[in-house]
Amino acid sequence: MDSQLSGGFLKHTLFPPSNFIPSSITLSNGINVSHNAIGVVEITPPKADKAIVVSSGIHGDETAPIELVDDLVSSILDEAFRPTTRLLFIIAHPDAIHAHTRFIEENLNRLFAVKNPVRNKECELANELQAQVQTFFAKGCEEPWHFDLHSAIRASKHYMFGVVPASSKATDVRPLVGFLKASHMDAVMLSRTPSSTFSWYSAEKFGAMAATFEMGRVARLYENDMGEFVPLREALVALMCSEALPAPSSEKGFSSYKVTRTITKTDDAFNLAFSDDAANFTYFAEGEELAEENGTVFSAIAGGEAVVFPNSKVAIGQRAALLVQPFEPDLSEPLYVNVEREPGPIAYSANHSRSLS
Repeated sequence: MDSQLSGGFLKHTLFPPSNFIPSSITLSNGINVSHNAIGVVEITPPKADKAIVVSSGIHGDETAPIELVDDLVSSILDEAFRPTTRLLFIIAHPDAIHAHTRFIEENLNRLFAVKNPVRNKECELANELQAQVQTFFAKGCEEPWHFDLHSAIRASKHYMFGVVPASSKATDVRPLVGFLKASHMDAVMLSRTPSSTFSWYSAEKFGAMAATFEMGRVARLYENDMGEFVPLREALVALMCSEALPAPSSEKGFSSYKVTRTITKTDDAFNLAFSDDAANFTYFAEGEELAEENGTVFSAIAGGEAVVFPNSKVAIGQRAALLVQPFEPDLSEPLYVNVEREPGPIAYSANHSRSLS
């Protein structure tokens, strides 16, 4: 193919020309491919009913998502499948990928709340990615989706799971839960507080069906067992082609969790009461100590809590852990995930002008 992408999306992202110029081509099947920026490719079919962002590389050492995105773009360019949805593929942070580190100066996945002052590369990237997503969703009125693909830095009692951000939009996320099941993910976690993650940005600003996907463990580029993610790839292709989603796994169950609390580090004196390498979803019985900071002790509440993403080394003001409890949503009713509300059938929009049930 006569294109900058002929050597592959990932290769171009990691080793771009010094004089990159946005370009586009139309494939023989009528699909338009636009190379909007380094690490950003847009796919446009003649007609579409959804607009889907699939992002990876927000953290540079989380490489399985990067390989998956590269594979999907290559398959579209090779006309192995023909999308019927508009798509925006992102490989976000080539500098961090080269360095095999989460970030260079600042956690990129905490910079999507506002336009950032450009104090480092991550701030510059966050601003550019926000602009790319805003432009992409503004081009049409299709149903917006966003899958932000990550890998966990620690062991997890659920190897693959989705985190659905809380927003002030009244969005019934049952289709998203259905997609997670079709992808053979192990669990879903429904948030309660606003965040500044990439998936939250799309949920809050555009009412997107959005989630952060945790795909296994971090590994070196091309050292992932991509066979582990075949069900996720198959579900993504089905969604992109407006086909029926695959059936949920018949071999493993699916767990649902709601966030009970977020523990925020406010001082360098913050300490977790357990090992920093504790697995995600490690359970603590009621009353067991979880963390301490300047005499303030955090203990598990009634019913016990499991801990997700514990990290005592985060910057002051950032999340040091999420605490969750299992629950069973009634999927015969709408499932809304609104800020500071129990996940369930009642939701509100940002303007508080209506209540949905």
